Order: sequence, then C-alpha cells, then structure tokens
Amino acid sequence: MSDSGDVAQPLARYAAWRRAGDLVFLSGVIAVDPARKLIVRGYDDIPADARRLLGATGEFSTDFREGPILAQSWFVLDRIRATVEAAGGRMSDVFKLVQYFKQLDHFPHYSRVRRLFFPGEPPASTVVEVSGMLPSADILVEVEATALIPLHG
Repeated sequence: MSDSGDVAQPLARYAAWRRAGDLVFLSGVIAVDPARKLIVRGYDDIPADARRLLGATGEFSTDFREGPILAQSWFVLDRIRATVEAAGGRMSDVFKLVQYFKQLDHFPHYSRVRRLFFPGEPPASTVVEVSGMLPSADILVEVEATALIPLHG
C-alpha cells in the first residue's frame, strides 16, 4: 500500500483494501479524513479546483443545499481513485460499485460527480438507502469498490 495521504484511511481496525489474486476489494469509503480529523461537510472542505469542477456558485442557499453531497461524493471518489492507484490500477479497472445513501434523492448529484471519475463505460452499480453511517449523521454517502488489477502487468 502507498503512504499517500490521499488513500482512503480506515477509521477503525480494518484494511482500506485487500487483494485476492487479480481482484482488489476496497472497504467502504466515506468523506472523512482521519489525519486531519475532518468530516467533509461542504465545498469549503475540498480543494478549490474540485469546487470549481463541481460548480460551486458562491451563493449560500445553493451551495448549502448541494455542496454537502457534491463535496462528499467528490472526496469519496477521489479517495477511491487514489486507493486503486496505490493498488496498481486505474479507475477504469473498477468494475463494481456499491453506493450507500442516507437519502436516495442525493443519487442524481452523486451521479454527476461519478461521471467525472468514470467518463467512459461506468462500472456495474448497486444503490442502497440506509438509515445512517458511522461516524456521524453528517455522512451522506459511502462507496465500496471492486477492481480487476492483474498482479503482473
């Protein structure tokens, strides 16, 4: 595994990812940066270039409503990207995503962000609504990924 700070970091005692032959299984990723003790709650918690990419308006009412799910979606998918790269792959190697939402109404916002990370053929997908996620009620989305990354080349 890479020492990169961008790799998804577990919040408890479990692996961020595990390899089984050519398959790489990622644990569920949420919008939390344990190193900074930060829960992503909106645009202010992600880099400026990501805010621009996601369409932050600077209008409080719009950014307040859309910012949390868009910022968390970007953060989670960016951590998945970094983790897959640490395992030796690319986002195009991801063939399955399982996405958990506190509100299914957030899926269209997430889907816009997901297209940025998977501009070609999207992975197979499962979407589930759940009542809550750890570590707090501020977590809106969790995503787990499975990738096919051959051990040798």
